[in-house]
Amino acid sequence: MVKKRHADPDGEIVQLAYDAPPGTPAGLEVLTLAGLRERAPEGLLPRPQRLDFHQIIAVDSGAATHTVDFTTHALDAGSVLWVRPGQVQQFGDHGDAAALEGTVVLVQPGFLPPGTAVSEAADDPFRPVLWRPAGGDREAVFCAVRHLATDFRTGGHLPAGIRTDVLRHLLSVLVLRLAHATAGVSGLPAPGDTFVRFRAAVERGFTTHHRVADYARTLGYAPRTLSRATMAGAGVGAKEFIDRRVMLEAKRLLAHSDLPAARITERLGFDDAANFSKFFQHRAGLSPGAFRASLRPHPA
Repeated sequence: MVKKRHADPDGEIVQLAYDAPPGTPAGLEVLTLAGLRERAPEGLLPRPQRLDFHQIIAVDSGAATHTVDFTTHALDAGSVLWVRPGQVQQFGDHGDAAALEGTVVLVQPGFLPPGTAVSEAADDPFRPVLWRPAGGDREAVFCAVRHLATDFRTGGHLPAGIRTDVLRHLLSVLVLRLAHATAGVSGLPAPGDTFVRFRAAVERGFTTHHRVADYARTLGYAPRTLSRATMAGAGVGAKEFIDRRVMLEAKRLLAHSDLPAARITERLGFDDAANFSKFFQHRAGLSPGAFRASLRPHPA
């Protein structure tokens, strides 16, 4: 794990890229939380970070908070956190985080074979960030984590290709176990094909298309059909789903960069800065500038 941007004191979010240490398989690494704390530069973990890799944390003991995309989650024994590429994370208070013990799995995008049920589950940005599998699911998930960690630690004698294949299969088991453990965690049924196609289209086009009618035309559905499918799959209407995705990216850009409002307006497909500011104020209750200021440390 390396920094792509210097962690200066102005509150800017650090971009983190994954780089496999020498002697480890390209694309995947398994280590302990203690090992992660040891490796991280002083003061990095409590800072907001934007990852370009997957980070799965399976907690064995301790309790701490962890913020992902501006939502704070409580971690404790038996919980599993999955931060996906592009998401903004921040470890909790240093004292709390230091008491947390468990296993960390770092995975580069593309490590799992594309076009499979496993890669689709891993790359789905709409899956939960945090969950607590119970009973047999919990036992199976943590057994899969231990198996993956053991093979990562002891498989150095294997030829590189075989070792990578073994780890890829074991990671696939973990992903499928997690997918099963999280089924229904939102209280909503499994998403139907119409909603899956719609949310994929939104992910590709939210920076330029904000109207349900645009997606309905592209996908060949009536707007009302998309709204029904989105309500069933996400619990909100289609327009609300689009607006939430735009809002999330707006928060990321405001927190992640020093781009002026005019540039963010352009990136998110608004006609002018006034419209963007009105949209943001309506949904966040404060202006884009005030939101950005709230994330930056106040001068002493």
